[in-house]
Amino acid sequence: MPFQEVVEAQGHLIDSHIMENIFDKVVEYHGRFEVEQFRIGRTNSEASYLRLKVEAPDHESIERLLASLLELGCAPVDSGAAQLAEVERDRCAPEDFYSTTNHRTYVRIGPEWTEVRNQRMDALIVVREGQAFCRRLRDLRAGDRIVVGLRGIRVAPESKERDRLAFAFMSNGISSERQVETAVRQTAALVRHTLEQKQKVVVVAGPVVVHTGGVAGLAALIRRGSVQALLSGNALGVHDAEAALYGTSLGIRLSDGRQEEHGHRNHMRAINAIYRAGGVRQAVESGRLQSGILYECVKAGVPFVLAGSLRDDGPLPETITDMNAAQDAYARELAGAGLVLCLGSMLHSIATGNMLPSWVKIVCVDINPAVVTKVSDRGTGQAVGVVADVGLFLDLLSKALA
Repeated sequence: MPFQEVVEAQGHLIDSHIMENIFDKVVEYHGRFEVEQFRIGRTNSEASYLRLKVEAPDHESIERLLASLLELGCAPVDSGAAQLAEVERDRCAPEDFYSTTNHRTYVRIGPEWTEVRNQRMDALIVVREGQAFCRRLRDLRAGDRIVVGLRGIRVAPESKERDRLAFAFMSNGISSERQVETAVRQTAALVRHTLEQKQKVVVVAGPVVVHTGGVAGLAALIRRGSVQALLSGNALGVHDAEAALYGTSLGIRLSDGRQEEHGHRNHMRAINAIYRAGGVRQAVESGRLQSGILYECVKAGVPFVLAGSLRDDGPLPETITDMNAAQDAYARELAGAGLVLCLGSMLHSIATGNMLPSWVKIVCVDINPAVVTKVSDRGTGQAVGVVADVGLFLDLLSKALA
């Protein structure tokens, strides 16, 4: 095997199973490895170090192997400075551009390693005035200098730290047999820890929060200052207003679960009422809207973003129907987040997870195990899945944080 490279990795390699993943990846690409040096962390906080010589049968295989190892935090020892290329046209990158992961990333600019800002997955790295930034393809402009190839790049995957407040219920994976109360206690501890660290708790919620009776729990969390931003779609706002104004959700009475006569039009009546008031804030200020999730957001000054979709009725005046603008609005509210609670919305949960760096913790709650699995499968490896009724979870979480 004439093509070889010496690579290295550092961190909690054993606890996080990174080292075995590195070995497996070499074998997967029909290569060979030889451990040149390994130092195990001897204390709770000390990191381990691995230096490895890898070999592959041809140039293409070694390049593909290095690209895969880079995502695991295993980079060439002597890679030199990052290679840069200039963008010739808006939104058109050179073919060999580097596509980012959601892990903390560094690029070598001259002799210095520089941390990339605004870290997110599926972005490009723009270098300007000695600084490096993640930028989406649609935001590229002619004249930007971006990182190409695989040299001069280091990725630091989020690893399991032995003393960190962690997801204790994460170790067993996703299970519907886990006690909801246990997951709630762990989540409440994470919320408290996040707020103590002066970071934001962001809630991503779907209309199932209303359908399952979770309005009171989420409203209480907002009222008590446990939530700093709410991200959702038009449907949550519509059914939240319907429940507050008419006591129904999708025409079903929340008091007894029976069908309201002519209740199928209540969500349209709710949209109409908000329009007549001039918007959600005006409906609250005028007294037309006196309860609910959006009501508490307005009263507490908590920002909310409603992203539109093709199937929306109305939509509400505040709903952002331009998808690029909605994505930008989500990203603005996610800045500074330390914990994201995803509640009963597969679409918005996956979208939000893809915008976040890997060190922002996510708790995804849904009655369907497939939903919480999909969030993790689409690159958001830091997400914890809790299979539970969303309404019950919010009620218990609100009481735990009271």
